[in-house]
Amino acid sequence: MTIEKPRLLLVDSYDSFTHNLAALCRQAIPNVAVTIIKNDDLTIEALRPYLPYFSCVVVGPGPGSPNIAKDIGLVRDLWQLKEDVLPVFGVCLGLQSLAIANGATLKRLNTVKHGQISQIYHTSTDIFDSVGSIKAVRYHSLHVELKANGDVEELAWAEDEENGRVVMGVRHRYRPFWAVQYHPESVCTDGGGIQVVANFWQLSQRWMQRHERRIRPWNSSMMNSLGHPWPYVTAPSRPISPVELPNVSVSSPNQLGLPVVGICEALGALEESSNFALLESAAEPGRFSIVAYITPSTLQIRYRVGDASVCLIKDTKTFYEPLGSEDIWTWLSRFMRSRKMVNGNPDLPFWGGLVGCLSYELGVHSMHVPVKRTDNASNKHPDVNFVFVERSVVLDRQTGRTYVQSIIPDDAAWISQTVTLLENSPPQYCNTDHLTTSGISTTLPDKARYTSRIQEAKEHLFAGESYELCLTAQTRISIPSNLSCQASSTSWEHYKRLRQNNPAPHSAYLRLHPTTLLSSSPERFLSFSRNPGSICQLRPIKGTVRKTPDTTRAAAEEALIGSPKEVAENLMIVDLIRHDLHGVVGEDVVVKQFCSVEEYETVWQLVSVIEGKLADNPISNPDAADQLGWQVLQHCLPPGSMTGAPKQRSVEILQTLEDQERGIYSGVFGYWCVGGGGDWSVTIRSCFKYDEASVSQGSEAVEEWVIGAGGAITALSDPEGEWDEMVIKLQSVLRAFGVAA
Repeated sequence: MTIEKPRLLLVDSYDSFTHNLAALCRQAIPNVAVTIIKNDDLTIEALRPYLPYFSCVVVGPGPGSPNIAKDIGLVRDLWQLKEDVLPVFGVCLGLQSLAIANGATLKRLNTVKHGQISQIYHTSTDIFDSVGSIKAVRYHSLHVELKANGDVEELAWAEDEENGRVVMGVRHRYRPFWAVQYHPESVCTDGGGIQVVANFWQLSQRWMQRHERRIRPWNSSMMNSLGHPWPYVTAPSRPISPVELPNVSVSSPNQLGLPVVGICEALGALEESSNFALLESAAEPGRFSIVAYITPSTLQIRYRVGDASVCLIKDTKTFYEPLGSEDIWTWLSRFMRSRKMVNGNPDLPFWGGLVGCLSYELGVHSMHVPVKRTDNASNKHPDVNFVFVERSVVLDRQTGRTYVQSIIPDDAAWISQTVTLLENSPPQYCNTDHLTTSGISTTLPDKARYTSRIQEAKEHLFAGESYELCLTAQTRISIPSNLSCQASSTSWEHYKRLRQNNPAPHSAYLRLHPTTLLSSSPERFLSFSRNPGSICQLRPIKGTVRKTPDTTRAAAEEALIGSPKEVAENLMIVDLIRHDLHGVVGEDVVVKQFCSVEEYETVWQLVSVIEGKLADNPISNPDAADQLGWQVLQHCLPPGSMTGAPKQRSVEILQTLEDQERGIYSGVFGYWCVGGGGDWSVTIRSCFKYDEASVSQGSEAVEEWVIGAGGAITALSDPEGEWDEMVIKLQSVLRAFGVAA
């Protein structure tokens, strides 16, 4: 006799915490299989035939209102089921929908609770049986007032100084429906999580026994309609046999004593017309700097959202390869699988591979949100812009060693020649005082327009559409052509000034025509290690205090950890990232560090660390693990720290609040190594230009650079303060051009 495992249907209302809730259910309910559907995938009539195959339903949270049909989808019909009724547990929007369906009144909170932790009081009955003290995370701006003596009764509540008593847990008196308003799946919910879900499961089991409800045996053909149970890891086809894998040419370690600037200038940084790439750890806690050796024979890969082909440039010739039925992510995945290599220096993070940047719009497109395009010539950057680097120089700041390496077979001669070249190159100094700034003009965003958009953003927050919105705007720098041509590579000179004024652990100089990017980013987005045992790590930054002579660590911690606003912003992104990671790797996601203050060269930052990895031997094909980091990158873009949560609804709202596409800004840049590892940083504290973009000042053409900046708008945001914060963020990049806001 086959014993059917319990099966749970999780209804997702386009939230950014859904996979966290799925993981919590897997922890609380032994051996449960979780199937996730969107609330608009099916109508209730189409779903009804599948309900007998499930033990229970969980209705997850989501943006919007239970009174708006497109926000709630089929959820409102679940409460009206008759003969197909089954146990249901709701969270946040789920509670509101259950209550509204039973006569409750929906209201706005006087003070919204987004990422706030509250003491939850309860009756110690039903789903709260044997549950002790609860301090739970809340993400809501709407709440319900229950109908007096109605069918839904209160089990838990919060006592807010600003809002009074707020319903936090309910049950239906006669039907198997329970719900909570707070988020049991949040990383900072203490109590009221696993035990509450486990109690729901026990109550469900008792109800099913009393009503003699039997679960039908699972039919694998149902996956065609409902999809695979979560978690589901896809394996690439056509695995590569280990005997086919080439070795990386032996690296040559040297203590050359030549700084990164000198190495770059010896390898082509001064030639403005050529491509060049530097990924630099210009400050702690960064360690490695990667200098790509690029020649005309180096393959460049470009793609813009909507194109039917990938643009390939090599030896001054341009080719177009049709994508066909593939998307650009699959094409790049296949490209790298065919170039996998082994036996490079295990101490080095990069042996060779893709180096470049991905735009914000690529991530938006991957979420199936329409991409905003503008006619501005300076925003026609490729959304994918890579070079495939075969020769490189890697500097280790920690040991002082320099490594010259190649993935081209039998390339020892080039390694030897390059070592000799670098040994004989004179040291270079970052003196940029010679740069002329006269005639350079700066155009800031319109302040009145920006602050009015902040107010619009806050209205979306109050309406329950989002918990946080990262609103941005663009500043433009115009340089007369007579100044931009005064040196062999003024963009390189500007980068040297940027790294001198604002050294950062994730800096970059990427001159990949038609785009040039200068970055002093402090934020690593995603790193993933090589197999075996590949680990994906994300390090979101939310909260910054600039260093002054009087800013001690204690003062920085008081300003950051002591700020409910800063911690709430960080918490929201941590929960969002956990969801994104759970969606790719499954259950094994942990928060290694929450809201710790880290010291950087010029600032103190509030940093969290989230890690995820595949379960041991989840599938027979090891190539799935080799591609894990790339799948996580695709799934996690655009960075949650640059959008808000829930991510998809926040991105849709931002498309209406911002006047132009973001382009390179708030995308990512970094590398994907042929050995399987990768490291990607958030494109902030950066500026970029497009080769063909120019504006006119009288009869003279000028070179135009773009700087993006902004901030996370929450219900606590002050428009004047947010404007000031944006301007402060601009300063470090503006100083690279010798100007100030």
